[in-house]
Amino acid sequence: VIPVVLIIFGLYLVNEYVFTIDDGLEFLTQTFSRTGVLIVFFISETLLGLIPPEIFIGWSKKTISPIINLSILATLSYTGGILSYFIGKTILKINTVKNYLEVKMAKHLKNTGKWGGFLILIGALLPVPFSITCVAAGMIKYPLKGVVLFGLFRFVRFALYAWAIFNVVN
Repeated sequence: VIPVVLIIFGLYLVNEYVFTIDDGLEFLTQTFSRTGVLIVFFISETLLGLIPPEIFIGWSKKTISPIINLSILATLSYTGGILSYFIGKTILKINTVKNYLEVKMAKHLKNTGKWGGFLILIGALLPVPFSITCVAAGMIKYPLKGVVLFGLFRFVRFALYAWAIFNVVN
């Protein structure tokens, strides 16, 4: 709850004192091509998720087909998370990482393995970078089936956030 409140408060401050969110989204829509925005979003969602998806959700509202673009964003986010899972599995092939996890983190990995589904669910629903949770799931050898299943909640997040953002953005 605290991260969500902080994000909302931060957006409010930016909207009031820096530039209106509507103006910023209008600028994005007019300056960058749809393909360019989607590529940047996919790369962000695959590699650590450093750009908040809420910006792109707001962008989708300003496009000609907001629901279609929102659906594409949600699908790209989900797909980026699955790719991140495989990045985590690949990172595990590095001997120093593998040894560190198996020796120094063995006790913690046992608990993380038990709660891996919850970890994916948190990453899918809350403003925690989804790709980071998926990389972690790959590194702890959490079953892909669980990542695919719990990751579907990413679509729920996009729908809920879009509902909220679409009611704020004109």
